[in-house]
Amino acid sequence: MSSKLHCVKLNDGHFIPALGFGTYKPKEVPKSKSLEAAHLAIDVGYRHIDTASAYQVEEEIGQAIQSKIKAGVVKRKDMFITTKLWCSCFRTEMVRPALEKSLKNLQLDYVDLFLIHYPVPIKSSVDESPLDEKGKFLLDTVDFCDTWEMLEKCKDAGLVKSIGVSNFNHKQLERLLNKPGLKYKPVCNQVECHLYLNQSKLLDYCKSKDIVLVAYGALGTQRYKEWVDQNSPVLLDDPILCDVAKKNKRSPALIALRYLFQRGVVPLAQSFKENEMRENLQVFEFQLSPEDMKTLDGLNKNFRYLSAEFLADHPEYPFSEEY
Repeated sequence: MSSKLHCVKLNDGHFIPALGFGTYKPKEVPKSKSLEAAHLAIDVGYRHIDTASAYQVEEEIGQAIQSKIKAGVVKRKDMFITTKLWCSCFRTEMVRPALEKSLKNLQLDYVDLFLIHYPVPIKSSVDESPLDEKGKFLLDTVDFCDTWEMLEKCKDAGLVKSIGVSNFNHKQLERLLNKPGLKYKPVCNQVECHLYLNQSKLLDYCKSKDIVLVAYGALGTQRYKEWVDQNSPVLLDDPILCDVAKKNKRSPALIALRYLFQRGVVPLAQSFKENEMRENLQVFEFQLSPEDMKTLDGLNKNFRYLSAEFLADHPEYPFSEEY
């Protein structure tokens, strides 16, 4: 996995493995499961692990990485670790301390990629996420362009190799790219992207700016009750996807991942099951025909599983734009 063969070159010269392992965990899943999953993921061959301070599993991910390094399974340089700056840490004096806290949790000297989690600032407090009396986040007024300058400083300080964003729409990316005195472009934009939300316009925009699109929810999300409407369509049960899978003698999940990979997207696959983890790595072993790609293009409904309603009252809420 760490070979350049299955990697994508970023605009700063670093390489990102073309398939990542996602580590989001809902409240009902014990942290021990995250630790076990990270161990398994490294054992079966994942070298790109995506996490975030907001997922509250950085310590478990760090333990897994360290134990695999100590056991001689991997070297640090073979791993590509992403974490994210939560929305309550946008104020300039809070960015580096937030990153340093993540590094401490992960037991690392640097991360490979550090992202602004959402373009929406929320008020900071002792809790990760301060709420008002209606249970909504207290929103803040920090300009993410100022936050970005602090990410640039973290890169210059050697705490991160690459910096990027997540959940930005094209207008927000444009604003960042046109920022006076921009030192480093974002290397990627990590967004929800799958067959029902194929992000073709945002993908074209990102490609035109040499920004890699990284996909979360690549298999239609894990459908956690906390965030996803349980009546929403189950992506992997889609009859057309299942037909293409049967024709190619692969699982629907593999077809869904390969579809993204062939479009130049870096998908994140999440699972707590070893057999699924192993199977997802087969994404590099086959190719979809142009006809199959066209058929799969036709599944797009611009349907978003994770609409981040908790940020919807903020002027920087990213999903009001078409892309």
